[in-house]
Amino acid sequence: MATVAPALFPEMKRRGHSPREMIALLATGAAMADTVPPSIVLIVLGSVAGLSIAGLFTSGFVVAMVLLAVLAILARWKCRHESMEGVRRAPGSLIGRTLLVAAPALVLPFLIRSTVAGGVATATEVSTIAVIYALFVGIVLYGGIGWRKFYGMLVETTALTGSILLILGTALAMAWAITQAGVAQGLASIMTGLPGGWINFMAITIVVFMVLGCVLEGLPAIVLMAPLMFPIAKSLGINDIHYSMVIVTAMNIGLMTPPIGIGFYLACKIGNVSPDEAIGTIWPYLVALIIGLVIIATVPWISTAFL
Repeated sequence: MATVAPALFPEMKRRGHSPREMIALLATGAAMADTVPPSIVLIVLGSVAGLSIAGLFTSGFVVAMVLLAVLAILARWKCRHESMEGVRRAPGSLIGRTLLVAAPALVLPFLIRSTVAGGVATATEVSTIAVIYALFVGIVLYGGIGWRKFYGMLVETTALTGSILLILGTALAMAWAITQAGVAQGLASIMTGLPGGWINFMAITIVVFMVLGCVLEGLPAIVLMAPLMFPIAKSLGINDIHYSMVIVTAMNIGLMTPPIGIGFYLACKIGNVSPDEAIGTIWPYLVALIIGLVIIATVPWISTAFL
């Protein structure tokens, strides 16, 4: 969100978009990010649930396109009255030069996907390859990373890694306590005994992970709930990859849902808009995402067709 906003907001303002509309689109547009490689959330989920990282990455692309489609339809309808005065399409030569300059950086997601899918490296090893490649592009090709900035990046990475490990460690301890207290068995008996089969289970899953997304960051929510929910889903005949896409998408929607969702407040801070102004504007976009999520949940083919 912090990268996209400075690039797009000035032009959107010039075309007559209100800041609160831009914040709503920014926040909900970020809700599909964790389904797109190289997603740390998908890597952690694959590790916790014992799933194929390559399969999650492949399915994540398709799921993101569904969410993108519903958001794009809504955004196009809402901006039908935007001012196009003075707007000119960029010439093909400019587009070609821009793509040429950006090509080394744009290669990175495909490098990660092909390396994991081809069995060249594991999900953990490919992160090292990605970092080395990104450093080479940033230092040698683009020249935007000096040694002082590189040192600052190392310090920031160390702090971030420490905080993530602390969150994961605490979440694992809580997951162990929940399991020892018998919550997992109780939850399993309740969920498996629900009428309506896998459809009702999917509906409850969406509600649970949307609530978790509001109050927890993605990684601890997955570490806490994945070991409890995946065996139940499997017993109901739900494909693991399909179920993974549903819970990650639901969790991300919850992350952007006011009045608790942290992502919503981050978007407001980035766009310098009061949450009170944006809170009423974001709901149509959230409804569009929920419609996309329902489609993903009820049509397993979307998640499994390209595996």
